[in-house]
Amino acid sequence: MLNRYPLWKYLFVLFLVVMGGVYALPNLYPDDPALQISGASSATVTDRALLNRVTQALDKAGIAYTNTELTEKNALIRFADDDAQLKAKAVAKHAVGDDYLVALNLAPTTPEWLVNLGASPMKLGLDLRGGVHFLMEVDMAKAIEQRLEIYISEVKNLLREEKLRYRLVEMQEGHISIKFETASVRDQAVDVLRDEYKEFQFSEEQSEDGYFIKLALLESKLREIEDYAIKQNLTTLRNRVNELGVAEPLVQRQGSNRIVVELPGIQDTALAKRIIGATANLEFRLEAKPDELSSRTEEFEFRDKSKGVRTAVVEKGIIITGSSVANAGASFDDNGQPQVNITLDAKGGKLMNRVTSNAVKRSMAVIFIEHKTRSRFKEVNGELIPERDKYVEKSIISLATIQTALGNRFRITGLDNPQESSELALLLRAGSLAAPIYFVEERTVGPSLGQENIDLGVKSVQIGMILVVLFMLLYYRAFGLYANIALGINLVLLVSVMSILSATLTLPGIAGIVLTVGMAVDANVLIFERIKEELKNGMPPQSAIHPGYERAFETIFDANITTLLVAVILFAVGTGPVKGFAVTLSIGILTSMYTAIVITRAMVNLTFGRRSIKKLWI
Repeated sequence: MLNRYPLWKYLFVLFLVVMGGVYALPNLYPDDPALQISGASSATVTDRALLNRVTQALDKAGIAYTNTELTEKNALIRFADDDAQLKAKAVAKHAVGDDYLVALNLAPTTPEWLVNLGASPMKLGLDLRGGVHFLMEVDMAKAIEQRLEIYISEVKNLLREEKLRYRLVEMQEGHISIKFETASVRDQAVDVLRDEYKEFQFSEEQSEDGYFIKLALLESKLREIEDYAIKQNLTTLRNRVNELGVAEPLVQRQGSNRIVVELPGIQDTALAKRIIGATANLEFRLEAKPDELSSRTEEFEFRDKSKGVRTAVVEKGIIITGSSVANAGASFDDNGQPQVNITLDAKGGKLMNRVTSNAVKRSMAVIFIEHKTRSRFKEVNGELIPERDKYVEKSIISLATIQTALGNRFRITGLDNPQESSELALLLRAGSLAAPIYFVEERTVGPSLGQENIDLGVKSVQIGMILVVLFMLLYYRAFGLYANIALGINLVLLVSVMSILSATLTLPGIAGIVLTVGMAVDANVLIFERIKEELKNGMPPQSAIHPGYERAFETIFDANITTLLVAVILFAVGTGPVKGFAVTLSIGILTSMYTAIVITRAMVNLTFGRRSIKKLWI
């Protein structure tokens, strides 16, 4: 029969509208400013005693908080406003010490029953919501020092290959010093090194203690190393942020040695701070021989799972570092223990094979190096002001016997838990930092485009909807009412789909919604005008409704599919705000087509499909 849907289709439309409303509902609940406290390492546990210690410190400082929560991984303290949140950060950091991270956060207030259904608010871009701002400083002096350490290892290998005996190769005040017993060997070494290392300025010295070569990097090479350090750190931080899945992040250079990282609306800022700020690197070194000179070795306390804590002495010479890692993934060994599977690049694999082929049955240590800061607090005008001291922490995470020569694939074992292996794999996969990096500033930031611009964007959507609703009501009467109801449903479905897909809404995205509003009623206008045309041609009302929807469909489909293709292209080639516009436009096109064609048709069928009508008020 004309203008009638089967019952299942009405029920499906109703189900879709209800579910759309449910998944759009979390966007009505604003987030609370909060502090998130978690361990500085994945092995550190937060407990009730820690949370009580922080709340007691807040009470003593007269800082009010609204609620506290404790999970397996972190503690969360909510506040009524941003001012209380910022004041509480220094107090909480002083209370917990350096073993814990205290991070600014925006805590969701979505009701638990919605969370259990998997409903969550859509993400807002930095231009709409603001987020967390980190200012980080690259240690350029350490970048040069690390590069010189690599040069020292290469110089030693080259002199050994050329069978030129040296007594000592070491770093002294920003240059490399090589000591020889005779002048003739020194002169031969100069000729060999000059051909290989054009980036050094060479000078020769002698004293009663021996004959020396001094290698100092040229100024142009120093600038190149510093520029590489900042660019490599930028790339690594972007990779780490991408691994975190943060929507619309900002990672950019500021000045000669600083990097700004802004993360809009991130929920786990403590994890972000631990991953982004981790200056960890790996060094692979051989365990020292019993007769090795102490000046060429370094001693570590190593926790062996079978033997307990013991001392391990390793060579200072580095086989490779984490910068040679091409890929890394966390998994489990045959005994169910966590491990990290390593894939080296071509150069790293060659170096590893060359060294380990001559070191079978010896042990190789994997040394985990972190550049950290230690907080000290001083009271100024009644406020606690943090000051940071830099220090380096080294530890052996794995010490295993080399059974056969290693290539570009091997694994790291001896890790404490799966989370530690996952974080280590993430850091290695994202790329090694070319130099240590330290947090200089951390704060929350407001919407980058200003609240006034955001309010104007929202107001434009409201005004656009009001004008469209009035026009449709006045011009198409009852059919205009159906179009307006469908328009409201369209916006609900659009918001719910964006929430489900974790899409990011930006200010250009609001422009996409405004455009969607116009396009949604445009489809209804085509349908209604077609119905009016059929009525003018003398067709009965019931018969006019059917071709109005059926024949207008092709025109609506053609017009929308071309716009959808353009939106897809914008998303593929655009960045930032352009992507935000393309996302909302694409989803809006699909939802508007459904609401204009299916939902309005369902309402028209329910109203007119089961009765005899002589005239349509349209």
